[in-house]
Amino acid sequence: MRLRGRKGIRESLESQTDLVILNPEEYKGKWADLFGNGKPIHVEFGMGKGQFISQMSYRNQEVNYIGIDMYDELVRRASDKARIAWAEEEVETPPNLKLALANIENILDVFEQGEVERIYLNFSDPWPKSKHARRRLTHPRFLDKYKEVLNSQGQIHFKTDSETLFEFSLNSFADYGLQMTNISLNLHRDGLNEEHVMTEYEQKFMGKGMNIHRVEVLIGEDALKEYQEIRLKKYRYQEPTV
Repeated sequence: MRLRGRKGIRESLESQTDLVILNPEEYKGKWADLFGNGKPIHVEFGMGKGQFISQMSYRNQEVNYIGIDMYDELVRRASDKARIAWAEEEVETPPNLKLALANIENILDVFEQGEVERIYLNFSDPWPKSKHARRRLTHPRFLDKYKEVLNSQGQIHFKTDSETLFEFSLNSFADYGLQMTNISLNLHRDGLNEEHVMTEYEQKFMGKGMNIHRVEVLIGEDALKEYQEIRLKKYRYQEPTV
């Protein structure tokens, strides 16, 4: 994938030290200190143009967000989206958002064990050829890394338009022994689901009438315990009231 962007992209990123992190490895184990609060950290791997992570940071200000992409131009575009998202409140720099330039292959160099609470994988490259399966972000070799950086509340939220990738991912999660919940084969079946922030790709695919597949994967011990309690309560027999 090649991106043709404007000249001066690197200079633009270097001038945005309040928002953009070009050396994320230096913050391994220190992200909470960088944000300066004890709020949970949610990360989007492969943020694209940044619409999702920008809107999430604006809507959920009790959470710290980090958007990661490996392309300079996408990080630049995401920085524009982030500032626009917060402009309504006359805030120039989102206080709970950082945009980092990094390759997802190297996330163990970026995050310390248990430093992240939630990972978002939105419309990742499906790598449709079987010989490229190891490059899919839901392949077990990536799940090993996610499990390392996620804490006791750790979850993965995954969305895709690719039926093939979704099928592969469900099998990958199952083979890895992970608990899945809120599985949807058509997220917006009954119309636009206002609860979910959409990415640029999601809006595009929705416009074409394509189904959006989504699943939440529970990894952290406490997340699993809470899920089991909710599930037992949901299905537990209750005596009828007279």
